[in-house]
Amino acid sequence: MEVCGGQTHSIVKFSLDEMIPSKIRLIHGPGCPVCVTPLELIDKAISIAARPDVIFCSFGDMLRVPGTSKDLLSVKAEGGDIRFVYSPMDALKIAQDRPDRQVVFFAVGFETTAPANAMAVYQAKALGIQNFSLLVSHVLVPPAMETILSSPQNQVQGFLAAGHVCTVMGTAEYIPLAQKYRVPIVVTGFEPVDILEGISMCVRQLEEGRFEVENQYARSVRAEGNRPAQELVQKIFQVIPRSWRGLGEIPLSGLGLSADYMEFDAERRFDVGHVRAKESPDCISGLVLQGIKKPLECAAFANACTPDHPLGAPMVSSEGACAAYYRYRNRNDSVESSPRQSFGRGPGFLVCKNLDPGQKACRDDGTKKFTVDRR
Repeated sequence: MEVCGGQTHSIVKFSLDEMIPSKIRLIHGPGCPVCVTPLELIDKAISIAARPDVIFCSFGDMLRVPGTSKDLLSVKAEGGDIRFVYSPMDALKIAQDRPDRQVVFFAVGFETTAPANAMAVYQAKALGIQNFSLLVSHVLVPPAMETILSSPQNQVQGFLAAGHVCTVMGTAEYIPLAQKYRVPIVVTGFEPVDILEGISMCVRQLEEGRFEVENQYARSVRAEGNRPAQELVQKIFQVIPRSWRGLGEIPLSGLGLSADYMEFDAERRFDVGHVRAKESPDCISGLVLQGIKKPLECAAFANACTPDHPLGAPMVSSEGACAAYYRYRNRNDSVESSPRQSFGRGPGFLVCKNLDPGQKACRDDGTKKFTVDRR
């Protein structure tokens, strides 16, 4: 399992999963920060962004993530002052320039983005800026990996850990996981050659009966990580339970503002703690994020769910697994079999590529023979 949406996009874009031996199956994990942000928090963001006294700032790919009834882009179309920014410091600058308005930054992400958000809050307090706050949805990778490993449905025999996360947190937190669950964890980069080498290192450990943490991304990752960044995060945030889309609440898996910086918590400032939401039964993004299903196994993929009309965040996020499959693979292929099957690969599923409209073909996948019809 790769635990990074950037790695997922490289795998799908360059068809790395089709290059390696069929005995090795790559599973996509909960490595997209936009995708794992729970629906409830999207609804809280929408509630805050719709207020006339608020300037709501976010990274661009959060704007199109659907909430229960609408997305942030719809709120903007209705007159909400929503701005996409490239950094939390941009949002802080807006707060300095507009002291008559409340400025909220949607702080999502893993260990990678937490230091920049921590710095924005640290600067806001140091400068005495009162009209700036964060809607925090920070999550931590190791607790999610442990949740997957401890699940009765777990199929993971090795992890490709996200290199950029480890540039901040280091590698020490993975060692207990590797030892407890007897699973190799290889810190891996994002180029195709990085991922292929990471897979090779994982396989070599399994063949030799080793379950260790190895670092393929040594050109960027040090075992101790980035200590100044860690110290800043520990100063501004505290570890709390967090809800993950698709995984539910995981103990000690998130960051919330610490007591000294609670005044910058948008949930408290705008009293949206009561907002509750329920996932659509038509979206299987939770199963995709756990690696139980792949996007092509979703009946709604490229049909009821597209980038223009997404059912879930993985279809619109720049790191979403569904977006990767839609962009790089099979998005124009419709598959029908008798009896009807979901899209997918491997025994019981079909792979259908490059058929002309109306063309029919038969494919024997080794277990069944299907009739394929592109409509």
